Amino acid sequence: MEFQAADVERLITLLRWRRDVRHFRPDPVPEPLIARLEQAMTLAPSVGNSRPWRVIRVEDARLRADVRDDFLRCNEAAAAGYDNERRDSYQALKLAGLDHAPVQLAIFCAADPAQGHGLGRQTMPATLEQSVSMAVFALWLAARAQNLGVGMVSILDPARIEALLEVPEDWHFVAWLCIGWPEFQDDTPLLHRSGWQENDETAWLTR
Repeated sequence: MEFQAADVERLITLLRWRRDVRHFRPDPVPEPLIARLEQAMTLAPSVGNSRPWRVIRVEDARLRADVRDDFLRCNEAAAAGYDNERRDSYQALKLAGLDHAPVQLAIFCAADPAQGHGLGRQTMPATLEQSVSMAVFALWLAARAQNLGVGMVSILDPARIEALLEVPEDWHFVAWLCIGWPEFQDDTPLLHRSGWQENDETAWLTR
């Protein structure tokens, strides 16, 4: 299949509107849309075709409450690391969609998956987590193409999440994703809108 210029423009538009969403409506997400997100992950590249991502869809209310408690504890510790002016700005940010996002996924990386038979990762084992990140991004773009929002909650204790979800010892926590319908549509990142930080241009180097 050969793609056309219009396809490129639509991809760039999708990338521009791909935002880290923090404000969700509680409306449920139809199962066929969730199935497409799962399919998008299966289409992601991975080192040696290892497919190291492991996903748990967390629906249990008690587990979600425990994760939220961990977030609040970690968030308070993170806020304490800023000076007074920056701390006020930090605390004004809405840093989680844990209260309202109808779909919540815990993403893990298997440390030594049987798939791929070790191909391509002998000298760079970090490529396993990089593969998981690419699968997350594939899901993210597929979600946005369906008008869904995705927010990544990074202010969590990985060891605590692994214990709460009772995962195998060789699963390492990578990301907590909140997925649902955004409260509003905006192509401006939240951190830009709040005055926290603008995007810097990152130039490619030549050697």
